Amino acid sequence: MPMLTQEMLARFDVPGPRYTSYPTADRFVEAFTAEQYRQALEQRASAAGAVGGRRAPLSLYVHVPFCESVCYYCACNKVITKHHERAAEYLDALEREIELHTQVLGTGQSVSQLHFGGGSPTFLSDAELERLMGRLRAAFRLVPGGEYSIEVDPRTVTPVRLAHLASLGFNRLSFGVQDFDPDVQKAVHRVQPYESVAALMQSARELGFDSINADLIYGLPRQTPESFARTLQQIGELRPDRIALYAYAHLPQRFKPQRRIDAAELPAARDKIAMLSNAIATFLARGYDYIGMDHFALHSDALAAAKRQGRLHRNFQGYSTQPDCDLLGLGVSAIGRVGPTYSQNAKTLPEYYDALRHGQFPVVRGLALSRDDLLRRAVIMALMCQGHVVFESIEVAHLIDFRRYFAAEMAQMEQMAEQGLVTIEPDGLRVTPTGWYFVRGIAMVFDRYLQADRSRERFSKII
Repeated sequence: MPMLTQEMLARFDVPGPRYTSYPTADRFVEAFTAEQYRQALEQRASAAGAVGGRRAPLSLYVHVPFCESVCYYCACNKVITKHHERAAEYLDALEREIELHTQVLGTGQSVSQLHFGGGSPTFLSDAELERLMGRLRAAFRLVPGGEYSIEVDPRTVTPVRLAHLASLGFNRLSFGVQDFDPDVQKAVHRVQPYESVAALMQSARELGFDSINADLIYGLPRQTPESFARTLQQIGELRPDRIALYAYAHLPQRFKPQRRIDAAELPAARDKIAMLSNAIATFLARGYDYIGMDHFALHSDALAAAKRQGRLHRNFQGYSTQPDCDLLGLGVSAIGRVGPTYSQNAKTLPEYYDALRHGQFPVVRGLALSRDDLLRRAVIMALMCQGHVVFESIEVAHLIDFRRYFAAEMAQMEQMAEQGLVTIEPDGLRVTPTGWYFVRGIAMVFDRYLQADRSRERFSKII
């Protein structure tokens, strides 16, 4: 059990990146164009992109932006509408985008990870989801044993719909819960009774889904340590395989829906810290392993096993058991990674549609990583995923002297070692059990962009 103190939690109550990538998406530039994205795909398609004669499997992310109603806390790219007929035009555009990829990559590329996010992917009807999955299967080969997941709004599905998702090949579900307290749900405009979520999770188990995740948020309006403790108790009774516990970041200047939240109803910092501390203790006591970065998994879950075995990876969807691989982002605002590049699609539907109508990839910004970016990405991802950086492996891969290259960073690691967050070994750095809870803060030390730019308010709090 880690030694977490209120003082330690308060000290790290600062904004910082979630490191689903390095450099982070706020560093993307418009100078990276659709043509550069095409070139990255062409390089993958060439013989130089082959691994042992076979190209490594792809990961796919599909963004479905539509929601019937707005959740006030939401910071996702979304379109609020009750007009379900709008989905048809969007599916047409997605199919054009898929076709652009197959024109470069060819059909039948192996895919080992697929994730539908949003918005609310279950805004799409059963027939529309079937159409989209059919198009993806025609373009790519979804390999046996892959992770095929979809985010589910409990208000938009039934046990019958869950059965349909299973028949389409989805084997993982993520339920957006956030909080079960009725007063909190009203404050954030997302009312979904505990009983309905419990019934859906039970149905999902009976249908044989490999893994069920539940998202929770602490720091929402009208939450108290006592009310959130009740939610934790209820989640514990439901026993999802994985739990994602996020801190609410109140940024109304950036996210318009958050302006409907009364800032006076937000819990005080000391109450947020109490909620986090209690959540950690509750989940550990119920048999969950702490994976890192707000994520917990049952000891028997594949994610927990991957962490124990040093096979954990991280991409734009968070922690994954799948090997590090190229990611194609499909849909409005979707982010992808191909080779040493990142890319992001247009954030508005008109701009997204317009590019595809002209036969162009809808990429509007991105980044070609420098040698220093690739080096620091390797260090940060080793910290975030394995909690261990082996100096020699970094030195051999990137032709540097680790201690000399990172002299300033190692001085900060000495301070963190004194705080019990890391241990500095002759051959590397290792995150301690306590340090895992602050791994974002440890990784931030190696973020060159962040160290040069102290304006961090665009990020969520580390805890």
